Amino acid sequence: MTAGRNNASSLSKDWCTPPKYVNAIRKFFGGTVELDPCSNEHSIVNARVEYMLPQTDGLKAGWNYSTVFVNPPYGADRQRGTTIRDWLRKCAEAHSRYGAEVLALVPVATNTRHWKLHVWGAATAVAFLYDTRLRFLVRGRDSGKGAPMSCAMVYWGKRYDRFEKAFLEFGAVVELRHLHGKDVGRGDHPNLFDAQRDEAAFQQPVTADSAACRG
Repeated sequence: MTAGRNNASSLSKDWCTPPKYVNAIRKFFGGTVELDPCSNEHSIVNARVEYMLPQTDGLKAGWNYSTVFVNPPYGADRQRGTTIRDWLRKCAEAHSRYGAEVLALVPVATNTRHWKLHVWGAATAVAFLYDTRLRFLVRGRDSGKGAPMSCAMVYWGKRYDRFEKAFLEFGAVVELRHLHGKDVGRGDHPNLFDAQRDEAAFQQPVTADSAACRG
């Protein structure tokens, strides 16, 4: 159930979130998404604030908003030297620093470093979506083509029961809060948790804010 690197890199940066998930996201957030940090001209999320390249790099701009939805680029952005790991770190950071409620639609990649650091050890819950091939909108239209990997909706926030109610119809919802602070899988990866603690320290609240986008 993991996303291969070649598959992830092949996805277009203009693959947008399909309507059924946009509707569920809006309902979960009470009708409005405050921030979409990696939007594009074809997105139907219609967040109150949208970051789009080349005008605004969502990884560099502030995420101090109450509700955030992220459908990040699944492949590497070689021009900016970023990957999906940077987006998941930003999601976890937005919740830990600002108390933001954050949802992210991402490939299921449970064996990757970014999941180990920013999902298992930081997120509240994950909905493993049952779509055999999730059909993203391509440049705003349903092309009939599905993603070549399993996908999940990851949640950082305090309203687990509401998240489960909103996304249980789309797949299996798993709570993760009981794993916080535990060295899950340390036996095979003893150095992973030193990096995890370093990144956690980096995410401590501060007084001020310190790439290709999908929407």
